[in-house]
Amino acid sequence: MVASLNMVSGAQDGETATAGGGGHDFDLVVIGGGPAGEKGAAQAAYFGKRVAIVEARHVGGAVVHTGTLPSKTLRETAIYLSGMRARGLYGVDYSFGREITVEDLFFRQRLIERSYLSLVEDNIARHRISMIMGTASLMDAHRVRVQREDATDVELRGEHILIATGSRPARPADVPFDDEFVYDSDSVLGLSRMPSSLIIAGAGVIGSEYATLFAALGVVVTLLDGGDRLLPFLDDEIREILCAQMTEAGIDLRFGVRTNAISVDRAKGCVRVQTHDGATLEADALLYCVGRQGNTDGLGLERIGVAPDARGRITVDDDFRTAAPSVMAAGDVIGFPALASTSMEQARVAVCHAFGFEYKRQVSALIPYGLYTLPEVSMVGESEDSLRASGTSYLAGRVRYHTNARAQIVGDDTGLLKLLFAPDDRRLLGVHIIGERATELIHVGQMCMQFGGTIDAFIDNVFNFPTISEAYKYAAYDGLQAIERAAGHAREAPRTLPA
Repeated sequence: MVASLNMVSGAQDGETATAGGGGHDFDLVVIGGGPAGEKGAAQAAYFGKRVAIVEARHVGGAVVHTGTLPSKTLRETAIYLSGMRARGLYGVDYSFGREITVEDLFFRQRLIERSYLSLVEDNIARHRISMIMGTASLMDAHRVRVQREDATDVELRGEHILIATGSRPARPADVPFDDEFVYDSDSVLGLSRMPSSLIIAGAGVIGSEYATLFAALGVVVTLLDGGDRLLPFLDDEIREILCAQMTEAGIDLRFGVRTNAISVDRAKGCVRVQTHDGATLEADALLYCVGRQGNTDGLGLERIGVAPDARGRITVDDDFRTAAPSVMAAGDVIGFPALASTSMEQARVAVCHAFGFEYKRQVSALIPYGLYTLPEVSMVGESEDSLRASGTSYLAGRVRYHTNARAQIVGDDTGLLKLLFAPDDRRLLGVHIIGERATELIHVGQMCMQFGGTIDAFIDNVFNFPTISEAYKYAAYDGLQAIERAAGHAREAPRTLPA
């Protein structure tokens, strides 16, 4: 049956007025309360639109509950519990002093989850957005049916609908997930015991982050991947440093390795992996991090003429509209780049296009990428590979962290900041960083690029001292020397710019 809308919080006066047949009219109905859904809803509500969010489980999505914040909080916890930052700084080994338990590992993660969740809920309430808990399915391009836990249905009508249902880890049928010995990146947050050894299948961003996290806690980690190198999108120089750091942390990196069979030996209390080359590996647990699946099952996309791909991802146009113009999609459910930062922006832009707001018309082409490995990695703009592929001339200015006073103070002597720039006008083309606070530092270069700046901006600027940010100035100085070196080489013998 269709019930009245009696489980709504934060609704505007009169915004849930019945429109016949037990339906409820909104300007925008958002399916999914993760980062894309929340920000898209808030954008519309900010401009006075009547908005409802339908959420099947809990607001916050993977960012709050299973992905971004949990894994990054665990990273910081691992650094603290392991005493990584203090080792060697003062000539003492300042570590936790006892065996680390899962309670130690997850204590702060749960606090952060609750704290940030309250911020999300406050944002929804502050914008007077109606919140309906239940499972949504599309009836047509303007109507959504919500099945609630009490078995009653609510019908919502929206001028526009935004699908922001996110994604989940892929779970192939031949992998024996039991969340006791074999985990995915969601279920690992319910780890029942701290393993002494761990096999991670998949050396993508998630697999690499968890590999360095567990290695910091003293877990013997083996990282397997079918590719020929770690994170192919990384700058080669940055990748080399990261691989060296991972190896130094005790991680066994194995590339070109495919898993043929995974089994659990409960009598022995281990998981066993057979690889394509005939090798057999054993560990206390396995973390499977190969691929993600869009959450589009049961959504009723076929009723609006939208067909997701094999991974459950929805195709959208430049305005984030699906094949049904009144239905938009944003975030992980549309695939790459599947970042929390871009998901939020996609939803805001989608809503602005839908309602004709001139406020925000496109997602910036300058997207920073951050890897919360140990050490951190971040990048924005062009890479050396992309510049070579396009035939664009460039030079690089570098600075090593060991020459930076603040980096020395915090104990990071292996980091690198690299600037890629055009040799003719010194315009900044790309920034690549590995080391302490890389994901924060990247925004300095990003903002310079946003306004078409040159490396001279860093030379002319005054930075606090001592700060790692000051590394930008010295990387720019190195860039000036690279120009001189290139000019000198050109006088000696004409040649192309260094690649």
